[in-house]
Order: sequence, then structure tokens, then C-alpha cells
Amino acid sequence: MSTNPTTPTNGGNGGQPPVKLTRKDFVSDQEVRWCPGCGDYSILAQIQKVMPELGIKRENTVFVSGIGCSSRFPYYMNTYGFHSIHGRAPAIATGIKASNPELSVWVITGDGDALSIGGNHLIHAIRRNLDINIILFNNRIYGLTKGQYSPTSEFGKKTKSTPYGVIDYPLNPLSVALAAEATFVGRSVDTFTSHLQMVVERAMHHKGISFVEVYQNCNIFNDHAFDMFTERGVRDDAMVEIEHGKPLVFGKEHNRGIRMRNSDMHLEVVELGNGATEADLIVHDEKAPDSYLAYMLARMEYPDYPVPIGVFRDVTKATYEDMLSDQIRMATEKKGPGDLEKLINAGDTWIID
Repeated sequence: MSTNPTTPTNGGNGGQPPVKLTRKDFVSDQEVRWCPGCGDYSILAQIQKVMPELGIKRENTVFVSGIGCSSRFPYYMNTYGFHSIHGRAPAIATGIKASNPELSVWVITGDGDALSIGGNHLIHAIRRNLDINIILFNNRIYGLTKGQYSPTSEFGKKTKSTPYGVIDYPLNPLSVALAAEATFVGRSVDTFTSHLQMVVERAMHHKGISFVEVYQNCNIFNDHAFDMFTERGVRDDAMVEIEHGKPLVFGKEHNRGIRMRNSDMHLEVVELGNGATEADLIVHDEKAPDSYLAYMLARMEYPDYPVPIGVFRDVTKATYEDMLSDQIRMATEKKGPGDLEKLINAGDTWIID
């Protein structure tokens, strides 16, 4: 599927000043068709709100999706887009970005699409550090195919495909991204609209691979999957918002925190004022050259720990498309422009009568 933006707008190209865009400019003429109450609506709205901040022409923006409920996303963005095949969105996005590095390329995927059949493509797109943005909608279920367990479903969960409970251990999407050396890793929640906008905008402005996991409620097949730590009445005590340069403090009274236990280098929850002060707590460093602490934070899960949201990692490293362009330039300078016909007919050739 390729969606053609209806009218060329904004600049930034050819020395022309950019034209101011609004959310409406990124809303396509297609009817949005998800189940009423689906968290996908919120994610779509927040991305449409922050897209104008990039100052990039809509015709220089491409959304690529695989297969799943989230993969209808390109239809609803007034940009170019591909509704591709199951799990292969990162591979297609790689080809797009490598062929035209000037494009702003986005991958929209789900926990099933990205982490099952697409797991290999996801890992290699991340390790190459392409300058693309991957938004993973995680609802811990297969929604489009009507409620089978996914790679992120909880151990023991009963679904249509696991009537006696899931016996696979779930994948942690952030752990996968960090292990593959993602240079930007973030997490938010579909209903935390301001926070989600912030994380997506940070991802947009990052040079290199951006991986954002969004906890997204599937109210048909996995309703209330995250309520135990996202509901208004509990989230202050069950979640922690990580911010660069700030200690990990949480709780309704801001009286709890996360520190590193010296005896075995494990994270632990402490009560402030009960033998612990803010000076004892971990100070988040999203710029750390290694991802050790970010990985430990990503492994914090409810109910043993508060669930962290925010930007886990944001570091700079050479991008794949830049290095590819450099290689092509150096090869051209050394050997001259390529000749396809000469290449095809080089070396030993055979003529078959």
C-alpha cells in the first residue's frame, strides 16, 4: 500500500523555509477502523500531534508496517507508506532508508509482528543503527487473529491457543533492543498522552535507531492488561518515571526510591527516611556509553519493582546509511563510476545456444 499525500506542503528542501504544519495535515482521508476503545487510537493521535515538530515534508516521510492491528497505521497518516508483510517491516524500512537517507522512516509494529516472525529482522535493523524510528505496540496478545498468546504474553496466561496456560517465557522488548545495542530506547503508555508525546518526539529527533515500546490496551482480547500499574489510583506507587540526571524516586508521597545493593549489585526498592536518602539512590544516566544500567532498569517488573517509563538510553553512534554512503563515495573516487553492463559481462562468460 502506498499513500500519496494529498497536497505538497512545508519546506526545508532547496533552501526554502519550512511551512508550518498542524496535526490535521497528517490526518489522512481514510476512516480509522480499530475496535472502539482500542489504545491504537491514542497512539495515532499522539504521533500525529508531534509530527509537525519535525519540520519535514509529508512527502519525505514514510510509515512502514507489517501485519496486525497496529499495521493499519500507514493508512491513517497523510504521508507515504507501506503496509508490508508479516515481520518484514524493518527489512523494507532498511531498503528505503539506505536508498534515500533523506527520508524520515518509521516502522509501526506489534509484539507479535516484531518479536515472533519478525524477530530476526528487528534485531538486525537495530544493530545496524539505521536512522529510523520503530514504535512497538505491546498489548501482550495477538489481536488481529483473535486472541492467541504472543511472545510477550505472561507465563501461565490462558488464551485461545493456550487453554492450560502459556508455558513460554515472555520476551522483554526493551531487553531485546538494548542487547542489540539500540542507541535510543524508550517506553510509554497509550493513555499517558503527554508522556507518550514526549517520548515519541525525543525519538524523532534522535540520529540513529529509535526503539519505543508502548503499552497498549487491547480491550477485546486482553483488556486491563496493564491496569495493575497504570490505573490512576495505583500508578504513583507502581511506576517510576526515569529522567536523565535525576534520582529514581517514586510513590504518591515521593518517599520511595531505587538503589543499587552493594552486596550483590542488584536493584532494590527502599523507603526514604528509613535508613535511606536520595543520595543513596540511582541517578539515571541515559547517555552512559554502555547499556548495563538501562538493561537492569528495563528488567524491573511489577509487582517486585515499579514499572519504569521514559527514555532508557540516548547515545550517539555512526549510522548505517551514513557509513554506506561513505563507502560508495570512496569506492567511486577510487574506481570511478560503475558500469552495470560491464560488470555483468566481466570475468568468465558463457553463451548457451
